[in-house]
Amino acid sequence: MTSSRNVLGGPLLACSYAPLTGFYRTGCCETGVDDLGRHLVCIRATAEFLAFSRSVGNDLSTPRPEFRFAGLKPGDRWCLCVLRWKEALAAGVAPPVVLEATHSAALRVVELETLKAHAVVSPARPAD
Repeated sequence: MTSSRNVLGGPLLACSYAPLTGFYRTGCCETGVDDLGRHLVCIRATAEFLAFSRSVGNDLSTPRPEFRFAGLKPGDRWCLCVLRWKEALAAGVAPPVVLEATHSAALRVVELETLKAHAVVSPARPAD
């Protein structure tokens, strides 16, 4: 896995333990060479984003018990692929970002100022 730093330069904080997120299901938006989708951006899901994601072929809200996935609902935090976040941004439905839990590698795709403009105000600790 790559260095676990967030976009602000500090240690990468956990995004969510319930639902358990991250490509490696560690609760963190960590990445490595096998993470082709680059699950780097810690988001707080919104109804608008979930509907958009479903409409472009990535249904994150329907439960998938075979993958031990209960489905996301508005308010849940999740490690999202950076390109999906950027696509949602272009569509005007980018979900809020938890900067302290968003991996620094996201800055290769999205500028820090753009992420800051969509930051969760005063993020709470990771969901348990």
